[in-house]
Amino acid sequence: MKHELHGEMIHIATGGVDFDNSKPVLLFLHGSGQSHLTWVLQSRYFAHRGHAVLAPDLPGHGLSGGAPLTSIGEMADWSAALLESLGVASATYVAHSQGVLIALEAAARHADRVSGLALIAGAMAIPVNDMLVEMAQSKPEKAFAMMTSWGHGPGAHMFDNTQPGHSFLGYGRRVMAQNDAVALHADLVACNSYDGGPAAAAAVTQPSLCLIAGRDRMTPAKFGHKMAASIDGAETRTFERAGHFLPAEFPLEVNEALATFLTR
Repeated sequence: MKHELHGEMIHIATGGVDFDNSKPVLLFLHGSGQSHLTWVLQSRYFAHRGHAVLAPDLPGHGLSGGAPLTSIGEMADWSAALLESLGVASATYVAHSQGVLIALEAAARHADRVSGLALIAGAMAIPVNDMLVEMAQSKPEKAFAMMTSWGHGPGAHMFDNTQPGHSFLGYGRRVMAQNDAVALHADLVACNSYDGGPAAAAAVTQPSLCLIAGRDRMTPAKFGHKMAASIDGAETRTFERAGHFLPAEFPLEVNEALATFLTR
């Protein structure tokens, strides 16, 4: 669906079901250089199982207008404003990668808007290699290829795919190319600049689930476990064979883990 926020038209995937804010709301937050397409195998699943789904493209990403936001704090405030504008009192934040930083910061700044946290392939800090940051600005196509390669586990590199007829690596590059030309650079700089993760994690009081990818080369598993240990009462599940793009590589298992968490 299309929705106007702060004077810009935002695209939000709702899983093929009209959005109904009387249902339990799931807010899906994508990572750096990504879009609602991160959640194509989650949004429809949960929209048809009693949840109201919001999987927005952040400004300047995917099908959303506007300029990319430049800090994690700004993105966290944007997520809360989006919920308020749609009449949503609170939502479970389901977040991947950079989205995890956004979700943690939103829980710290807007605790009443966050009813739960499902944090996937994330950490309390996501430092980015200087070469990749520079490449995202000067040679974005090379940055897309590099991130897509690093971001997937061994199965994806053998051209295995949970969606028959697709290539994880080719699909990933196309998703990133659909964004504003400066979106990836803005995202990576925002991740590099964010240092509020440890304090935000320590302050979390909402039910939390951390899904960790054992073959993650972008946010290594040890940092995911450190984040989980910093969140009081957080549940943890590790997918040993998964790379960073866990929601696409192991969608059935991710959906099952999320569904179990949500029923609790």
